[in-house]
Amino acid sequence: MDISLLILGIAVVAVAIALWAMFARKDSSANDALLQQMATNQAANDILAQQMAKSQGELSGRLQAMSDSQNQISHNMEQRLDSVSKRLGDGLSEHSKSTSDVIKQVHERLAVIDTAQKNLTDLSDQVVGLQNILSNKQARGAFGEIQLNDLVVDILPPSAYEFQATLSNGKRADCLLKLPNPPGSIVIDSKFPLEGYLALRNAEDDEARKVALRAFGTAVLNHVRAISEKYIVPGETAESALMFLPSEAVYAELHASLPEVIEKSYRARVWIVSPTTLMATLNTVRAVLKDAHMREQAGVIQAEVLTLLDDVGRLDKRVGSLQTHFKQAQKDIGEIQTSSGKITRRAERIEDIQLHDETPADDLNPPQTTDKIAPSSGRI
Repeated sequence: MDISLLILGIAVVAVAIALWAMFARKDSSANDALLQQMATNQAANDILAQQMAKSQGELSGRLQAMSDSQNQISHNMEQRLDSVSKRLGDGLSEHSKSTSDVIKQVHERLAVIDTAQKNLTDLSDQVVGLQNILSNKQARGAFGEIQLNDLVVDILPPSAYEFQATLSNGKRADCLLKLPNPPGSIVIDSKFPLEGYLALRNAEDDEARKVALRAFGTAVLNHVRAISEKYIVPGETAESALMFLPSEAVYAELHASLPEVIEKSYRARVWIVSPTTLMATLNTVRAVLKDAHMREQAGVIQAEVLTLLDDVGRLDKRVGSLQTHFKQAQKDIGEIQTSSGKITRRAERIEDIQLHDETPADDLNPPQTTDKIAPSSGRI
C-alpha cells in the first residue's frame, strides 16, 4: 500500500511538471494560477513525501523484523536440519551395522547351506552308486562279500576262516568258518535276492504289494534251498549254513512280513543273519574256538603239571640234602667254638705265669705249692 502511494505521488509530480511546461508561455494570470496550483501541489507533495518517508520507515522496520524473523527461522531450520541429519546419520549407521551383521549371517548360513548341499550331492552320488551296485547281481554279491569280509576279519583270528573255499562237491563258498566237531565247519553265503525286495518297496497298492511279497518270499526260499543243497555237506561241514543279508531293512522286512519263510529256513537248517546278528554269531564262534583250543591244550597242560610235580619232588630231596649239610656244618662250628674256648683259657694261664715272673726280689723264693700245670693232653 505504501509503495502505491509513492508511485502515485511521483505520477502527480510528473503531471504537475508537464502542466507547468505546457502553460509556461501563457499569460501571467495563468502563470499565477499555475504557480498557486503548483504551490498547492508542492504542499501536497510535501505531505505526500512525509507520508512516504513515514511509510518507508515503517517498511524498513518491517523489513528488518522480517529479516530477523527470517534469520531466526533459518537458524531454527539449520538446527532442525542438523538434528535430523544427526538422527538420519545415526540411523543409517545403525542400519548399516545391522545390515552388515545380517549380511554376514546370511553369508555364514549360505556357507553352511553350500556345505550341506555338497554333502547332499555326495550322498546322492553315493546312493546312486549304491543303487547301481545293488542293481547288478555280481556287484551286489561283491558288496555282500566286502561286508562279510570286514565283519569276519575284525572278530575272528585268521586260522578260523577261509574265503572262497572250495568244498568237496566242487562248490565255492563265500566264507567257511573252521569249527571243530561238533558242530564242524559252517558256510556263509553273502548273496541275497534284492529284486523281490525292491519290487515290494515300489508296490503302489495293496494288491501289488501282496504279489510282490509273495514273489519275494519265493525268491528267498529258492535261495535258502540252493544254500542247503550246495553248502551243507555231510561229514565235511556242519548240519547248518548261514545266509548273510547285508541290509538290516531286508532282514527286518523278512521277519515282519514273512515269518513263515523264516520258519521254513530254520527247517532247512539255513540261518538268515543280518550284519548285527552275524556279529553276535561270530562272537559266539570265537568263544567256541577259544573253548576248543583250551580243551586241546588240556592234555599238554596236564603233562606239564606232572613234570612240574616231578621237578618239585627232586627239589624237595635236594633241599633235604642241603639241610643235612647245614646240620653237619652247624655241628662242626660248635666243635670249633669249643676248641677256641680251650685255646683262650690256656692263653690266660700262660699270661698269669708271665705275671708271676715279674714279682719283687723278696719274693724270689716263693713257698712250695702242690699246684702243677696239667700236661697237655695233645688235643685242643
